Amino acid sequence: MARVYNFSAGPATLPEEVLSRAASEMLDYKGTGMSVMEMSHRSKEFISIAEQAEADLRELLNIPENYSVLFLQGGATSQFSMVPLNLLRGRNSADYINTGYWSRKAIAEAKKFCEVNIAASGEETNFTSIPPRDEWKLNPEAAYVHYTPNETIGGVEFHEVPDVGDLPLVADMSSTILSRPVDVSRFGLIYAGAQKNIGPAGLTIVIIREDLLGGASSEVPTMLNYETHAKAGSMYNTPPTYSWYIAGLVFQWLKEQGGLERMAEINKRKAEKLYTFIDNSEFYNNPVDPACRSWMNIPFTLKNPELDGKFLELAREAGLVNLKGHRSVGGMRASIYNAMPEAGVDALIGFMREFEKKYS
Repeated sequence: MARVYNFSAGPATLPEEVLSRAASEMLDYKGTGMSVMEMSHRSKEFISIAEQAEADLRELLNIPENYSVLFLQGGATSQFSMVPLNLLRGRNSADYINTGYWSRKAIAEAKKFCEVNIAASGEETNFTSIPPRDEWKLNPEAAYVHYTPNETIGGVEFHEVPDVGDLPLVADMSSTILSRPVDVSRFGLIYAGAQKNIGPAGLTIVIIREDLLGGASSEVPTMLNYETHAKAGSMYNTPPTYSWYIAGLVFQWLKEQGGLERMAEINKRKAEKLYTFIDNSEFYNNPVDPACRSWMNIPFTLKNPELDGKFLELAREAGLVNLKGHRSVGGMRASIYNAMPEAGVDALIGFMREFEKKYS
């Protein structure tokens, strides 16, 4: 069967070049006679893989030397707890920006450990826009400010890093990391689940400014302490080795594509194509404020919701899969991360155009 265009929000499509290389190395990685997934994480072969992956990620994101890069397990969801456990550092409150589903998840978890100040919320617009920065009500005594640069479900995205003064800025970049350049020095901590723009599920990357390490109380479990992993090179216990290896291949692929500047050009063009088609149609609709529309996740609805099932059925037959919107909002959603080729977006637009002609 020919490969389909996979618009899943995660686990998401991976570059074919990466999959092909992994397949060629599956049974015998560089003459070792074994697969990477069979290797000891302490072996010189895997240590080399791990070190190269970190070096490539540092190069892609231009990560300053005073930041530690951690390759962890537990998904981005585990970071909802680890962030307050590590960054409160004796304070009892933190600021959160509520822009949708994943922000709310992070807020709910943080409330178990501290007082949460909702400094801004998009609830009044049903999370179709982002409150202007001058309306935020930050607490100068907060331990940190947390936000979600891209909401995968609502399709809302920050296109600039917010200025929060001297407070450490924490970002859940799961669905936007590596899609464009970002000034890492603006952040205290960045975390991202791998299964959207990095690699397969099972890996979570944390980039943390080193002065924020060591602040966890003695009651924090060892495995939930960032300092534990920083001191052990992310190998305090057995890490998700194969996911780490695939992530490394993705980093190499990104460098071969021209780096993040080039990816930004491509991603912007892909998104603009799809939004332009939707906006010029009376059959499809995207509810998000154009000023904060996501490049990565594009939700849309049909004029007649009764046609949703038919749309998905025919799209699947056309090789366009995983377009069903999240259960909490319905409709459709096209996730077009780095690995989604521009041809995939063109194919989707072509299908949407023909479907509209037939069923409008």
